Amino acid sequence: MLKQLLFLAAGGFKTVIGGQALLEGILMMGPDKKSIVVRKPDGELEVKTEPRKLLKDRFPFVGLPLIRGVVNFCSSMYNGVTALMYSAEFYPEEDEPEEPSKWERWLEEKLGSEKLTGAIITLSVVMGMAFSVGLFILLPTALGGLVVRLFPGCPIWGRNLIEGILKVVIFLLYLILCSKMKDIHRTFQYHGAEHKTIFCYEAGLPLTVENVRKQPKHHPRCGTSFLFVVIVVSILLSSVIFSYIQVENTFARMGMHLLMLPVIVSITYEFNRYVGGHEGPLCRLVRSPGMAIQRWTTFEPDERMIEVGIRALTEVLPQVEGADKW
Repeated sequence: MLKQLLFLAAGGFKTVIGGQALLEGILMMGPDKKSIVVRKPDGELEVKTEPRKLLKDRFPFVGLPLIRGVVNFCSSMYNGVTALMYSAEFYPEEDEPEEPSKWERWLEEKLGSEKLTGAIITLSVVMGMAFSVGLFILLPTALGGLVVRLFPGCPIWGRNLIEGILKVVIFLLYLILCSKMKDIHRTFQYHGAEHKTIFCYEAGLPLTVENVRKQPKHHPRCGTSFLFVVIVVSILLSSVIFSYIQVENTFARMGMHLLMLPVIVSITYEFNRYVGGHEGPLCRLVRSPGMAIQRWTTFEPDERMIEVGIRALTEVLPQVEGADKW
């Protein structure tokens, strides 16, 4: 582990390849391909590799700084939900499937199976984003409003501080509770396999189970760290704005938070992009909270999980060496 961290500290190779843990599988996203590898109930690997269709290839302006952050975030959410639903198909519920309702039959008849699937995925993404925004942004604002009602003399900076603390506490409690669930814990083991495989590749070692097993399971460019930085940036930005624009009405503050969200995601993306591509005491210090949080979202994988990570990464390696450099 120490050798790997020293290698990165010395400016070693960093790849743009990243991934996501799935239900008994891993999604890997390369510069021009994406691959889903799932360990089926019979023990065999199901591999689905496709070329990536990047929106910036059709509309170059979406690749500009402060625009690409929101676009990439939404794209990652869509790809992640699509891959998660695909992996779930190999592990259906034990109960016998129910007959489709009239509403479901009507939708399939009008939209067709492919359009219906796309609509379901889009709806799932929207609902997932709404849940995250509601839980980590709006709920702390509402709770902060209740605290202010109990203490009418609370200054505006006090309310900002209370909301900030609540955001961090709710986020951490959510991660801790999720990590205690058996199925989620196993998914987080695949998360560890993803990180270890990428570390092994960045170290220039052959992608073998033994080499991957030796790597650290906490990665400095993890998506969990990105979400935590979103929380931190939202705290800082809202504290500054609400210090000058003193909005006391809870619903008005919620509306302001929603309006600031695209700006927060854009700033966070550019911040993480810079910190992820540079080494040094300050960058490592900034990354340290996100690394610490991974103790609840990333666990040691077993050999079969590592095999899934190796296969998924191998599928998305670019043909030109170095084309995936961060």
